[in-house]
Amino acid sequence: MRNPILNSFRNIIIYILSGTFLSIVYFTLLIFSLKISAEIAAYDLIFIFLLFGFGIILWYPISYLTFEGNELSRVIVSHTISGVIASAIWLAAGYFIIINIIPFGSQYLQFFKETMVWRYLIGLMFYFLVTSFYYIIKYYTNLQERITKEAELKNSITEAELKSLKFQINPHFIFNSLNSMSALTTIDPVKAKVMILKLADFLRFTLANSEKQTNLLRDELKNIKLYLDIEKIRFDDKFEYVEEINDNCLDVQIPNMILQPLFENVIKHAVYESFNKINLKMKCSKENSFLRITLENNYEPGSGSQKGSGIGLQNIKKRLELIYHYSNLLEVKNESNLFTVILLIPV
Repeated sequence: MRNPILNSFRNIIIYILSGTFLSIVYFTLLIFSLKISAEIAAYDLIFIFLLFGFGIILWYPISYLTFEGNELSRVIVSHTISGVIASAIWLAAGYFIIINIIPFGSQYLQFFKETMVWRYLIGLMFYFLVTSFYYIIKYYTNLQERITKEAELKNSITEAELKSLKFQINPHFIFNSLNSMSALTTIDPVKAKVMILKLADFLRFTLANSEKQTNLLRDELKNIKLYLDIEKIRFDDKFEYVEEINDNCLDVQIPNMILQPLFENVIKHAVYESFNKINLKMKCSKENSFLRITLENNYEPGSGSQKGSGIGLQNIKKRLELIYHYSNLLEVKNESNLFTVILLIPV
């Protein structure tokens, strides 16, 4: 991990400006508060510049001496020793520079000796302030990385869950279709051939769109009609399907294969278990900022439709909640032998 001060040109400028500002404040205090001569105050700025230089270097021991995997007492003792040594090095370096640049007989050395203890304490305090600042930055950076990784993991889990829910197509449909085709090959070869072709088209569409999260409503309806055509061959005239769909709905994106379980639910629990004709109607319109999709069918008393929401409907509700973060996008009504499912898709 790079030093946060040096990781961008902007941070370097801010650090330099901060050091310059504090140097001006320090210089002003020496002259007007302590009545120090401008010459001595100017020489003393060398220690301020060195202090800020040490501030950059202090990042590197922080990078290796972390609280993770180390006892608190060990970290405190290590930094106390480092602070004592760093403050002594700072004073020694500053003194070495000063004695090589000040003119002979300058009063600065006397001022330096009189304030050495205070300087040492300032260096020690600066060390702990800077290390604390670095630890805060490091903690914040690690926290942001952790949050990002958790978000990525959550998104991956959500995507995997969505895929799992999307592909929970009723396997009975495939098996029943194959059984029907097997029977039709001897009874009605023409119907068997039609059924095979439509099933192939249906599976081809499903595989081609397997990686998509959304699809146009018009494309979803094409696949639904393939599905219903296959079921029509199986059940002859046991159900009738009609649509009432506004044209402005057809080009709206909806979750891929979100309608498939709805129609499977009708075939399985109403058509399959009924002796009379089932009327299946799909309506679609735009309401405010939602696409309202309604699928309703009649059923015979005592059939499976009156049992309410099954696994397929629960999967749809969960998929909608995962995608749109609303919990009220699916509504199921069951009254007067009419089973109705209402989907609200945010547009």
